[in-house]
Amino acid sequence: MRAHPVVGDSLVAVVLLAIDLCVYIAFALQPDFEVPEWYLALPLALALMAPMPFRRRYPVFFAYWVLVVSVPHVAVGLGRIGLGAGFVGCVAVYTLVVYAGRRQAAIYTALTLTASLVQQFIQFPGAWLLNTIVVWLSLALCWVLGEFVGARRAYQAEVEARLHLLETERHQATRIAVAEERSRIARELHDVVAHAVSVIVVHADGASYAIRGNPELAERAVRTISETGRSALNELRRLLAVLRGEDGSDALGEPRVPQPTAADLAELVARMESAGLPVRLELDGDLDLTELPAGVSLGVYRIVQESLTNSLKHAGAGTRARVRICRDGDRVRVEVDDDGGGKARPLGAADGPVVTAPVPGGNGLIGMRERANVYGGTLDAGPSPGGGWQVRAVLPVRLDQ
Repeated sequence: MRAHPVVGDSLVAVVLLAIDLCVYIAFALQPDFEVPEWYLALPLALALMAPMPFRRRYPVFFAYWVLVVSVPHVAVGLGRIGLGAGFVGCVAVYTLVVYAGRRQAAIYTALTLTASLVQQFIQFPGAWLLNTIVVWLSLALCWVLGEFVGARRAYQAEVEARLHLLETERHQATRIAVAEERSRIARELHDVVAHAVSVIVVHADGASYAIRGNPELAERAVRTISETGRSALNELRRLLAVLRGEDGSDALGEPRVPQPTAADLAELVARMESAGLPVRLELDGDLDLTELPAGVSLGVYRIVQESLTNSLKHAGAGTRARVRICRDGDRVRVEVDDDGGGKARPLGAADGPVVTAPVPGGNGLIGMRERANVYGGTLDAGPSPGGGWQVRAVLPVRLDQ
């Protein structure tokens, strides 16, 4: 009946009609009991049960149809020998409470009680009070049952709505997580490719100039190109393996290489120096790079890597760079300076804020700022007082946790 309510209500109507007809035949067979003619009893019984299959879809129409048909049904005397009119009236009250609301149900119940009281006075003058009490109790029972079922339906609807909302929120959270992961991988790819390609281009240019005059220097440059390219391929393979699988190795069966951390800055500086950019690395004496949280450590490494890569690409020959990382309470400060091709400013301008300006033609500064913003930090970059370029990043994080 839950899956096919119309079929269930039709079966109920057929059963009630069959019961009324059986009762009618039983009384008709008694010679001392007068019953209405069959051509009156059968159409009225059919008319009373006919709208039962559609009571859920049209509850108000069903209820008032039953009320209207009950008047002639009772008037011809069928109310004395059948239960159909009374039972269908109770079903109508229940249906209105569940599907139409209390206001419609109250109006209908008042009309039904009035009609029933009139009927009892006319047909049962000696027992009208008892019969009226029975009718009232029946309607009250149907009302209470309707309230219970209506509350249950409302609860189920609320649960379904909340489940749908949770499913929607989970879907949105999944989409946001996927977008964030794609953005993270895009930043990683940019850092890896930009750094590797910059080093390769610098060494390729040097090798092309030195290949005849200084073969040994050209050989070292080519070796650096090979090592840088191989390292970049390994990092690219690791990032793509994140998208391809979830085991501990990539599609080629090689184990994933851990992401670089701030503890690897010395190796990064060495690679930069081999690429032709002298770098001085300064660390706060109280700062242990291995104590940094993994995400902050990766962010520090990538910010320094991108800054030095930009210095290598844009600062020009003879540039020197300085990297300073220090601890300031709950914050980590990252400072990267070079003395190369950044546009100089008057020294007096150093008192004001650092002008933020992207490196021409690239997205590296945007990626560095996003990395800082992930942890609620800040990043400023711009020309240094007196010449060169500077990058200042602050990552607020407790280092003792």
